[in-house]
Amino acid sequence: MTVSSGSPGWYLRRLSRMGPREAGGRAVDAVRRRRWRSAPPPKCPDATGARFTAVLPAGAVDAVPPDAAKRLVAEADRLMAGHGGFFGVERDDLADPDWWYDPRTGRRAPGGYAFDVPYRDEEAVGDIKQIWEPSRHQYLTVLAAAHAVTGDERYAERVAGHLRSWWAVNPPLRGVHWTSGIELGIRLLSWVWIRRLLDGWPGAAGLFEDDPVARHQIWHHQRWLAAFPSRGSSANNHVIAEAAGQFAASCAFGWFPDSARWRADALRSLERQLRGNTFGSGLNRELATEYHGLVLELGLAAVAEADAADVPVPASVRLVLLRMTDALAAVVDDRLRPPRQGDADDGHGLVVDGAGTDRWGSLLATGDAVFGRLDWWPAVTGTDVRTPLLAALVRRAAPAVSRPASRPAHFADAGLTVLRGPGGIWCRCDGGPHGFLSIAAHAHADALSVEVRHDGVDVLADPGTYCYHGQPEWRRYFRSTLGHNTLELDGADQSVSGGPFLWTRHARSRVLVADTSGAADGGTARWCAEHDGYRGSVHRRRVELTAASRELRVVDEVRGPRREVRLAFHLGPAITADLAGNRAVLTWRRDGEDRSAVLDLPDRLSWRAHRGETDPPLGWYSAGFGRREPATTLIGTGFTDGARTFTTVLGFQG
Repeated sequence: MTVSSGSPGWYLRRLSRMGPREAGGRAVDAVRRRRWRSAPPPKCPDATGARFTAVLPAGAVDAVPPDAAKRLVAEADRLMAGHGGFFGVERDDLADPDWWYDPRTGRRAPGGYAFDVPYRDEEAVGDIKQIWEPSRHQYLTVLAAAHAVTGDERYAERVAGHLRSWWAVNPPLRGVHWTSGIELGIRLLSWVWIRRLLDGWPGAAGLFEDDPVARHQIWHHQRWLAAFPSRGSSANNHVIAEAAGQFAASCAFGWFPDSARWRADALRSLERQLRGNTFGSGLNRELATEYHGLVLELGLAAVAEADAADVPVPASVRLVLLRMTDALAAVVDDRLRPPRQGDADDGHGLVVDGAGTDRWGSLLATGDAVFGRLDWWPAVTGTDVRTPLLAALVRRAAPAVSRPASRPAHFADAGLTVLRGPGGIWCRCDGGPHGFLSIAAHAHADALSVEVRHDGVDVLADPGTYCYHGQPEWRRYFRSTLGHNTLELDGADQSVSGGPFLWTRHARSRVLVADTSGAADGGTARWCAEHDGYRGSVHRRRVELTAASRELRVVDEVRGPRREVRLAFHLGPAITADLAGNRAVLTWRRDGEDRSAVLDLPDRLSWRAHRGETDPPLGWYSAGFGRREPATTLIGTGFTDGARTFTTVLGFQG
């Protein structure tokens, strides 16, 4: 059962996942919100004479590769014409945006005291992600970067007009943009970079440090973040964004009496939360790959601000970021695509690049510039704007620790294993925890799922995320057990959902075998794991990848009483399937060449192909947040008795 976020049932379930300390902290927050509601926001302390000194070093912009600059300017020109897109919705009103308008539903968020706005209610507010995203002002960092690269003042003037417009209609504590700390944190980071990238423009100081409205906004953003940090079971990527934004602003805009305290508190939080959000292996504990990218971007941006302001950073901060970077290099496929695991909402920490820039290649390029690449890292051939700018600020100093001598394939603490074969065969096996913290907000019910690619093409695909709020049936599908390449019993998920970002019971998985070396010399790599999510039954899965035959074998075993079973295999959107009985012939094209594979499915199950169905949803793939397209899903139905096994064999041709 899925309970809508914000309903009485949801609040009871949410409370049940909190410890006493978290519940007490939230009670204090509630009292503070009521007190702030009863009085007008205080005036910002005087900061006359403030100066911005966190500028880019000489030559930093000149180091931007010409092709990256070309992509940046093309995107900036598109934005100048009013065109842009967020989460699959194209907009043509960005020359003069309505900051509270949702183009997907046509609704406009209500005004009033921020904490009275029911932002989770799409009927009252609209799609909150569509409203929030432009106000992260990351499209303005793109325009500011275009100014830095070209010197064209049109970009700077557009940025200034939009910031003044936003500040005018979003005064402190009024409206939907003052309800979520992650939004305030990322917005502050954008403002820091906007000011930095506009430094050569004569109007930059008048837009920021010499403008009392700008100072008022910057101060109130930091006051809000100091008062309402994410707590306890919510201390996931949100708290990293809050701390990074607060730290960046208090370094670059350190103009206020509280700046030193805010900076110290934010740095302590950032150091603690980076460690808490990251496994020792370097993978993010949310087991949601895009949030790994977001946290890594935020951490690198925070270190850049510290080094620009000569603020010492604990060695543990750089160590976590180094391990995250090495882990990313280890798990990507031959086309630099990481796993599609858990929730993904296309969130970025810092955006200064144009369309077509490879996010993961950019992060690895930055990691190379900051920490130095290892010999086993995949080659990065693309270019970006962000890497030379960050590298100009960050002191290149890799922590004095040992790094992997060869490419890791099994991350025991995260339960993630990658099997690799010839021709770019890549298989991710999931035997890890069900998300992070007591609510596992961004987890999917995907225990023991596999994800298989051939030369970067999704063959057995993780369908993705698609949405968060407002479309409960789609949210339920994309994070369900049936929505992943794993086995479902009695029509139920392995873990129990209590709402769109809340799991009340978590399946526990354990990896039994992870022998990843066999395929390297033409032999066989093996993985085996099991989980206890189905009470009374245990699902165990074995996966074998044999290099010589280019064959992947998946064996599912269910121990327990007779139960109804559905086994799902989701094909990528590029894959065409011809299903006859229990055999599916798969075909696709890659780089102008025809490719194929044969999928032999368990003959004890009855197989059907589903594609683009809506009642209920089945047979879909989401390439990015807010976007979905039909894709073929093969579902086998039947029953299991005792220790019955189901064997699936995927053989790649040629």
